[in-house]
Amino acid sequence: MRQHDARTGAQPRTHREARGGKGEVTRWLRRKKPFSALFIAGATRFNAGVANLRIQSVQSLDAPELALYLTLRRVEEHERAGVLVATNIKVVKRLLASRYTVVSALLTPAWLEKLEPQLRARPEEEICVYVGERKLLETITGYQLHQGALAVARIPPQPDFETLLENSPRPLLLAAVEAIASAENLGAVVRNCAAFGAHFLIVGETCGSPFQRRAVSGSMGTTFEQPLIHVDNLVEKLTSLRARGVRCLAAHPRADAKKLTDVDLRGDCCLVFGAEGPGLTPAVLAACDDMVEIPMPSHMNSLNVAVASGVFLYEATRQRRKG
Repeated sequence: MRQHDARTGAQPRTHREARGGKGEVTRWLRRKKPFSALFIAGATRFNAGVANLRIQSVQSLDAPELALYLTLRRVEEHERAGVLVATNIKVVKRLLASRYTVVSALLTPAWLEKLEPQLRARPEEEICVYVGERKLLETITGYQLHQGALAVARIPPQPDFETLLENSPRPLLLAAVEAIASAENLGAVVRNCAAFGAHFLIVGETCGSPFQRRAVSGSMGTTFEQPLIHVDNLVEKLTSLRARGVRCLAAHPRADAKKLTDVDLRGDCCLVFGAEGPGLTPAVLAACDDMVEIPMPSHMNSLNVAVASGVFLYEATRQRRKG
């Protein structure tokens, strides 16, 4: 039966295509239709247009199109495919509110009903939404983490270093990391940068990818809003910053290091962090202006990078607000 769509003026070819109001997706799905495309009008903050959701009820996770959801521990495969996997409802919600391109989602019926408005508001021409019962999604590794809400998005093109510098307001507040192997710690640094207003994060060549699933989860989805760049030569970039008058300060506890509370962080600066065990390499230390440490009792000499980066960035923003 042909129906007129009052919202768009379109003449859908079938009754099924005319559906798509709030809650209709879930009610349709629960009637066990095998597959459908929902033509939904929606305005977004990115562009006004329509969102086309292709909803498929899945009874098994063996389909090839679901492979990315079953390889959560194979981060290299995701990198080669140019995608990331968002797990955890808070992370998925931040993804749907971001400018990242969403490819698909794998949800329980309950999460589909709750996320339907955000999915309908997306600017993509089409998003595949796979829906499975909780018992099925519980078979995916890490259910206690993702709770039946996952999504795949495209990793955006690498930003240009010079463009990032030109577009950042002054005084600059940058952060850089070297040899951070823990995805969770790297994600936490991203989250700290977003929380304290770092203009962008420089991820050195010896770090893991900030787009790994655990890094994205560790950032609580702030990866989707925090500018960052993964560089091939961290020393080269630090040298370039110093040539522009940006002070590069190594977070490195040592007897001759300056105390964080005694360092003026109100001008252009880049805070450089290394792994908790080995710290920063001699080459990176040589590329920095000064070494700085957090004042602590003598029996303590370091903090986890997730904590230390938060302390340094907080002190920088505190000084800037005060000054």
